[in-house]
This record gives sequence, C-alpha cells and structure tokens, in this order.
Amino acid sequence: MNRVLLLCIFVLSTFAALAQTSVGIRGGYATSTYSYRPSPSNRGISVDGIGAPTFALVFEHFNSKNAGIEVNAQFLRIGFTQIEEEIDPIRTNETQFDYLKIPMLSSFFLGKSGRFQIKLGPHFGYMLQAKDISREFSNTTPSELPTFGGASDSPRKIMYGLTAGAGISKLFGKSTITGEVRFSYDFTNPEGQERIFDMSSTNLEFTLAYLFRIKDSKIERLKD
Repeated sequence: MNRVLLLCIFVLSTFAALAQTSVGIRGGYATSTYSYRPSPSNRGISVDGIGAPTFALVFEHFNSKNAGIEVNAQFLRIGFTQIEEEIDPIRTNETQFDYLKIPMLSSFFLGKSGRFQIKLGPHFGYMLQAKDISREFSNTTPSELPTFGGASDSPRKIMYGLTAGAGISKLFGKSTITGEVRFSYDFTNPEGQERIFDMSSTNLEFTLAYLFRIKDSKIERLKD
C-alpha cells in the first residue's frame, strides 16, 4: 500500500514538474455543410452550408512531455443554404445558427520550437441565436428544411459532437503562433418540432492562434 502511495506521489510530482500553461486567442474562417432526411423513407439530402469568421479564447495545458489538453470558448456561426433549382429564377432558403462552442481536446505534439500538433476530443455548445436570412420557397416534395428563426419555432439549443484538428506551431520565447485546420462532426439535430426526421452537420475551420505562456514547467525554469 505504501509503495502504491509513493508511486502515485511520484507520478503526480512528475506531472507538476512538466506542467506548462498558456492562454490566448484563436481566429479564422469556418464553413459548414448540412444533411437531412425529411422522413424515415427518404434518403439523406445534402445542402450547402455558409461560411463565416470564427474566434475563440484558448486555454492550453501540457502536463507531460508531448501531451496535454486544450479548451476553447468559441463563437461559431454555421448554417445552411438550400436552393430550389428547378424554378426560374432560382429561389433560396438560408438560415444561420450562432453557437457558443466548447471544444475539449487532447493535444499531442512532435518537435521543440517548431511543432506538429494533432488534437481530438468532444465538443459541446449552446445556441445563442437562430436566424432565417431568406425564405423564398416552401411546400416542396420532398420537404425542404424548415424555418428555425421564427416566433413559433423552437429549435434545440444544445450542441454536441466530435472535433479533430492538425496544425503547425512555432515558439517565440513565451509566445506561440499556431496555424490549424479543424474538422467537426455535430450530432445535434436542431429541429425540435418533428417537422423533419433527422438532421446533422459538419464544419471545417481554418484558424491562426496566438498563445502566451503564463506558467512554465520546473524543467523549463531550470533551463533558463
């Protein structure tokens, strides 16, 4: 029992010695795509997404040599554009969703001052706003995507899914600059009134981040 306790203390003290914490900001551009099934008998229908700027506050903590965690508080705007092409002139329905998204990612890297990083983990979020930009057609067969921003609409607010990313970072003293690509699959079906059977989305992000190290590992302090 004493040996197990001593081993746990040793492991925890090793993590504390290697711990390194940074905070910063991340910004860039996000695009989305949506697919839905109007009813169980229909095949999935893909529709175009929208693109918009995104930004986030970043917390990064490495508690071992090449691994750690990253948590973001991110503003994300995604949505869809559905086009009725059989009609001339073409008619369009467009809706946008604004989310506060919280990715919680395991982060792994290779390299020292120049690093290659990969990240993977779940994300959660809350819908801040749903807005119908244009509604130019309805009552199609199969059914079009419904409205989400009207007074009588009641979309689901909670977002959840998986996020993966890869990027390259460069260290400049206590500062780090990172270029990254992220892909997310969202399991959320924002339709809360059973007007369609199912709905899901993916989004792709291209971002740059600036981080500042607020806590050095004991090993780094000894090097300095």
